[in-house]
Amino acid sequence: MSEPRLTHLDDAGRAHMVDVASKPATLRRAVAEGRLVLAAATLALLQSGQVAKGDALAVARVAGIQGAKRAAEWIPLCHPVRLDAVQIAFEPEEGGQACAIRIRAEVVAVDRTGVEMEAMTAVAAAGLALYDMIKGVDRSARLADVCLLSKEGGRSGVWRRDATHG
Repeated sequence: MSEPRLTHLDDAGRAHMVDVASKPATLRRAVAEGRLVLAAATLALLQSGQVAKGDALAVARVAGIQGAKRAAEWIPLCHPVRLDAVQIAFEPEEGGQACAIRIRAEVVAVDRTGVEMEAMTAVAAAGLALYDMIKGVDRSARLADVCLLSKEGGRSGVWRRDATHG
């Protein structure tokens, strides 16, 4: 069995963009998530729509979509991908003093390369936008646990995060 190889390194160990020209365009889907951990009072403010800067979740949703569309500008060796769909969802997690907003992004494209980076960039951008909207009342909020939950399509097929992946 051969050693796993980092695809963004050439035979000499130099970073390069992977050549996907000969790969067929197939349906690609990726789901990522993360959490904005914040104070219970800040979560209540978000849920009531009383954030001074406006509709924080709407702004974060647009930021997430924009982040997915611009992932190749954020990630140096990421291919630009023509996206067919980006969905951003928010779910509150209530629990004592520390609460969170779970941010989930699903990205779909028909292309020669996957959309995992687009999904994770969407989560990061949405979380950063949410932080920007609430930092005036909760500077201790933090973006955490950004990870890929699943991906479909391409040569490697389906992958799903399970308990062994953390």
